[in-house]
Amino acid sequence: MSELSFEQMLEESLKTIRTGEIVTGKVIDVKDDEIVLNIGYKSDGIIPRNEYTNESNVDLRNLVHIGDEMEAKVIKVNDGEGQVALSYKRLAADKGNKRLEEAYENHEVLTAKVTQVLDGGLSVIIDEARVFIPASLVSDTYEKDLTKYAGQEIEFVITEFNPKRRRVIGDRKQLMVVKKAEMQRELFERIHPGDTVEGIVKNVTDFGAFIDLGGADGLLHISEMSWGRVENPKKVFKTGDQMRVLIKDISGEKIALSLKFPEENPWVSAAEKYAVGNVVVGRVARMTDFGAFIELEPGVDALLHVSQISREHVEKPADALNIGQEIEAKVVDFNGEDRKISLSVKALQSPVENTMAEDEDIADVDIDAVGAAEAEADEL
Repeated sequence: MSELSFEQMLEESLKTIRTGEIVTGKVIDVKDDEIVLNIGYKSDGIIPRNEYTNESNVDLRNLVHIGDEMEAKVIKVNDGEGQVALSYKRLAADKGNKRLEEAYENHEVLTAKVTQVLDGGLSVIIDEARVFIPASLVSDTYEKDLTKYAGQEIEFVITEFNPKRRRVIGDRKQLMVVKKAEMQRELFERIHPGDTVEGIVKNVTDFGAFIDLGGADGLLHISEMSWGRVENPKKVFKTGDQMRVLIKDISGEKIALSLKFPEENPWVSAAEKYAVGNVVVGRVARMTDFGAFIELEPGVDALLHVSQISREHVEKPADALNIGQEIEAKVVDFNGEDRKISLSVKALQSPVENTMAEDEDIADVDIDAVGAAEAEADEL
């Protein structure tokens, strides 16, 4: 019976390994770019940095230490230099794929950080297993720029699982649809016309702004943006603004909003501030052929008829006034019910000794002339 050499006995005492096998070893050396493992084989196992992590700039010595025990997957029994090529990342990916398969079968909601923003969607990693979320499944609304998701943790479900074809698809959209439906239900149960709620400006158009109320959007029409006049909503509001709004009306799933809070209605105190005989200061807001509309304060306009602009003859308001010009005038008529006020600059130009008599004449003329003018203005 032949005796075995020491080398032969040592070799037979060592285990055999195969490509794809999972081995356990002890870390005997750690370099900046590789980990060396004693795996109980005739050669040591080597895990390069790119087979340990996806991060290219990391120093492995900060992550792994000599004496640590770890598992790895055999890539090659001989890497060409007599050592065993190992991968920690691929083993983790195998475990990750198993985790994803279970999540897919159980419709489990997963949470992961976005590692890459691609042209067609987002990439996330679960235990080193990659999941792709197409742009169309990132949100329940179209999003042109996905860069805001970089580094964010997001929730999603697996809707397609085929690791052999490297096709593992995640879906965030369906979670948002379900969540928004629940939020919408809770919102409509909570709000009623007359309530004041907080919202965030979602979109601004020429006719108004859409306000996100947390579950549903409400429309703030341009006519409800102020007690005064708003010419261009885009100059007043911008996306992302947080604001307090009044629920004006709810019709089905449509919510009409307003910023005309009743307690801020300028007409509440208008009868006292703009009583007949009071001298007021206002700004020329707009002009027509028959007169100029003077803004006394946001939400309160008064008519200065062309016949009341001056004691001298004025053919049309534009001949004597400019948009934005500040003028002083006397209130000659106040109609709180119809919210109409008539002014006269001419009344302030009357001689002191004839003030009372001429004021009466002016008031008489104003009521007739202004009445016709206001009727014409209403038609416009």
